[in-house]
Amino acid sequence: MGDEIPSSRFSAEEVEKFNARLQQETRLIGDWFSEQRFAPEHRMFGYELEAWLIDEHYQPAPVNEQFLKALNHPLVVHELASFNIELNSLPQHLSGNVFSDMQKNLSQIYDVCRRQAQLLGSDVLAIGILPTVKETDLTLANMSNSPRYRALNEQVLQLRHGRPLHINIKGGEHLQIQHDDVMLEAAATSFQLHLQVPLHQAARYFNAAVILSGAMVAATGNAPFLFGKRLWEETRIPLFEQAVSVGGHRTDDEGDLKRVFFGTGYVVDSLFECFQENLDHFPAVLPVLFDEPPERLAHLRLHNGTIWRWNRPLIGFDAYGEPHLRVEHRVISAGPSIVDMTANAALFAGAVQSLIARRQPPESALTFNHARHNFYQAARLGLAADLYGLGGGVMSAKTFILHQLIPLARQGLDQLDVNTHDIDYYLDIIEQRIRSEQTGTQWQQRYAANCGYDMQALTAAYAQLQHAGKPVHEWPV
Repeated sequence: MGDEIPSSRFSAEEVEKFNARLQQETRLIGDWFSEQRFAPEHRMFGYELEAWLIDEHYQPAPVNEQFLKALNHPLVVHELASFNIELNSLPQHLSGNVFSDMQKNLSQIYDVCRRQAQLLGSDVLAIGILPTVKETDLTLANMSNSPRYRALNEQVLQLRHGRPLHINIKGGEHLQIQHDDVMLEAAATSFQLHLQVPLHQAARYFNAAVILSGAMVAATGNAPFLFGKRLWEETRIPLFEQAVSVGGHRTDDEGDLKRVFFGTGYVVDSLFECFQENLDHFPAVLPVLFDEPPERLAHLRLHNGTIWRWNRPLIGFDAYGEPHLRVEHRVISAGPSIVDMTANAALFAGAVQSLIARRQPPESALTFNHARHNFYQAARLGLAADLYGLGGGVMSAKTFILHQLIPLARQGLDQLDVNTHDIDYYLDIIEQRIRSEQTGTQWQQRYAANCGYDMQALTAAYAQLQHAGKPVHEWPV
């Protein structure tokens, strides 16, 4: 999805040619999986952080075109809305001081972005959903100036036969609206983790990421409000699923599978199963033709970028043109602070490593249906959710995180030879967050209750505390 495209309109002939090339490239990677063509593990790790540009009144500031032109930074790019940007990392080796280095590097690029934004009378904020965003902000007038986003909008509506998108989220309050374009997607911003995985363990890594998704959502929630209403503890999850609600190839109302979804099951043999599912179930949304050899997988990678599994397999290429596999973990909200996001990354990376190192496959500890249950329960109820534990039983999300997730992460980070100080420091932040029951979501809810649900006051206080740099469990209410 990140690559620019030349046009937003496509002919029937272009669609037919795209589908032929997609089929060819899918067959090709099937051969690569069989031939074990993918690069061996280098334990590389990275992230993407979606953030907001806000004005002096803490409202969305639609200035990303001017901002990006002035900033001219290769790791900072535009997002769907003109008040969103994306900060990317260079890959880092997953060992040693990786997380303290990650915090330092993210702080540096974030500060550079803030200084540039301030020259435009705005600022940068990382949060799952901006409390001050209004439905009237999420219109085509505030879409980033990019053919690929215009094409995405046109093609989604075409697949929906012109029917508007319906948002129906019932939590503490009930939000029910309909919207005529895909811009609601822009209200949901995340902190996405990328983990390069070796072919022989790729299925285990992917399934481990799926298994951990519910507990990760409960531990990292930061999106309780949308349009002034208190909804789910992590409202970003249902919002994104409903904001691009397009189904697959079947002719019923919305198709057999939705394009934003938790998945249909664990991977059994290899990640190729996901790419075959892409081909079998999802029509092309952006049928752009590229003048590249099949081995570059241009059409397959673009198609995969328009199917938003909460854990998504990716194929990339190294500097020598050799393909490698990555797992993208998409469940974590942006924010609340740089140190919190770094701790979230350490929690995930360590827990995944610990699960895949077990003698038994990680999916033997939790059925897929229970993993999916955990994910949506955590998104709805946060730390108050009851989750299925690894190996049986039901427990509170708080108990799961303290007694299963954090110990897994500690063991895994030790296996990765991560610096002992980093392990203790970042996992202590998670533990204190959970013991104090103050995630970003819970801080927002408590502050909002104290300020009469004034979303501007809430955002102003959040911004001040985020920029001060302390972890959210230390934020005063």
